[in-house]
Amino acid sequence: MNLNQYIDHTLLKPDASPQAIIKLCQEAIKYEFYAVCVSGCYANLAAEQVELSNVKLAVTIGFPLGSSTSEAKVHEARIAVEQGADEIDMVLNIGFLKAGLTEEVEEEIRSVKSVMGEKILKVILETCYLSNSEIATACKISEKAGADFVKTSTGFGTGGASIEHIKLMKQSVGDHIKIKASGGIQDKETAITYVNAGADRIGTSSGIQIVSG
Repeated sequence: MNLNQYIDHTLLKPDASPQAIIKLCQEAIKYEFYAVCVSGCYANLAAEQVELSNVKLAVTIGFPLGSSTSEAKVHEARIAVEQGADEIDMVLNIGFLKAGLTEEVEEEIRSVKSVMGEKILKVILETCYLSNSEIATACKISEKAGADFVKTSTGFGTGGASIEHIKLMKQSVGDHIKIKASGGIQDKETAITYVNAGADRIGTSSGIQIVSG
């Protein structure tokens, strides 16, 4: 198993510096990770760093709370793509989902996807705040709205990925869309367990540690 090609090498800390983003990109190129994942303000910088490599650029929107307006998320996505993003990691509106406003959640996801062309959309569910039935619902909504991935966590909630949630997400979407596990994955054994449970991608700031064993 080439774990490096499952990894989105991630730096989303609020105090991340331009120098740290450059280092992240250089590491991703060196270790041949699938992608780097950065905040929107660093899309341009990261795009320049990985431009001549095989490393993809993932950019977060509506991050980390998911509670910005749909219009803001759409605008963020459009800008990120214009600046070189290959993928968007978007936090869905958790409050709306929990309130049963499923049509609004679905329409938001669809609106974001509509401005992305062929780029990949990952919808972050923030599973730590959801019941199993809400996770299943969020997966179905994301699939219906045209998302390419459902993703467990931002890493900024009360909890990260869990094997139970990955299995539940896999049951919900089957092979129709993909799954990204993120939040708290820090070693090789854990990463392999998530991949075996159904994860197609691993979001982590511990990528080097994972591939180095």
